[in-house]
Amino acid sequence: MTTDPSVPPDLPPPPASGKGMPPDPVGTPGEYLVKPESAVKFTRAAALWSALITGFVILIVLLVFIMQNTNSTTINFFGWEWNLPVGVAILLAAVCGGLLTVAVGTARIVQLRRAAKKNLKSQPF
Repeated sequence: MTTDPSVPPDLPPPPASGKGMPPDPVGTPGEYLVKPESAVKFTRAAALWSALITGFVILIVLLVFIMQNTNSTTINFFGWEWNLPVGVAILLAAVCGGLLTVAVGTARIVQLRRAAKKNLKSQPF
């Protein structure tokens, strides 16, 4: 009979389990449960498909919103005047807000990169 050197002598040997079966949850502290081999792995393709499906659902909801809000309204901006459907006006306002957020975020990223390069150059090796 052979013994496993990794198993302390005071503990009974683990029971033989089928391949892919998780070990008994009652074990030594620090022992991790193994995922079964049949578990679905997270991949970039799965994330891409999830994002595409979510985007299409949001797009459909947005189109329904625009189609239900077709009453025309007057938009005044710095002396200019437009007549737009309410749904389109709200969509344009949201897009402009998103672009403003992207611009501010980009400026902050550039600022942080410059500071990181400056700190990297000032450190002696």
